This record gives sequence, C-alpha cells and structure tokens, in this order.
Amino acid sequence: MSDCAGSEMSTEAVLANGPAADLDPQTKLELEAAAFRGLVMHLQDRKDVQNIDLMNLAGFCRNCLAKWYLAAARERGVAMDYDGAREVVYGMTYDAWKDNHQAPASDEQKQKFQDTAHLHAKIPGAK
Repeated sequence: MSDCAGSEMSTEAVLANGPAADLDPQTKLELEAAAFRGLVMHLQDRKDVQNIDLMNLAGFCRNCLAKWYLAAARERGVAMDYDGAREVVYGMTYDAWKDNHQAPASDEQKQKFQDTAHLHAKIPGAK
C-alpha cells in the first residue's frame, strides 16, 4: 500500500487493529469503499476548497487521491491512466475542474506548500 511520510505502520497493520479487526474481509472492504466514496463525494461538493490548501493542511489533495486510486487499479491489472483516475475523483475532467473551480495560488500558499513538502503524501506506483 501507500507509504505516507511519517507513518511507521503499514496501512494494513493500522486497519487490522481496533474495531475493524474483527470484521470479515468483505465487510471491511465494503466499509472502506464506502468511506472512500464519501470522501470523494465530499470533495466534489466542496469545490471551494483548493487543492493547495488541502496539501498545506493535510499533505494530500484530490490529485493524491486520484494517484492512490490509479496505483490500486494498476496493482490489480486494471487499465487506467492518471486522467481517468482524476475524473473519478473530480467528477469531471481535470481541465474542466481547473477552468471552473481552481483559483490562482497566492505567494503565501506557494511558500507554505514548499515548507510542508516533506509532509506530503508519498504514492508509489502512480507515476
């Protein structure tokens, strides 16, 4: 799975603990898929939230989510490209989203992006 900066445990190890530890694999998969769909729907509804702000605050953005999706597709032999994965996450083409919802980044946002780069998500298998 993905390696995020600063994480010491694998995603599988983290999800194997706590309340989800006793779930059967299919139920666990369905809950994780529902959580992903909820996050995607929320990000599609919150077009006012800029990707750079997400990166600066949380270390990931819509593009990172699309890269995780793409990496998972590739791991399973599903033919997909980055544009297709972004369309799943954005709910439209990336160009349409940029044209209609992306504001220019301020100098302050750009500086914070650089300052927090070491905290940004690392997503192997998505390039």
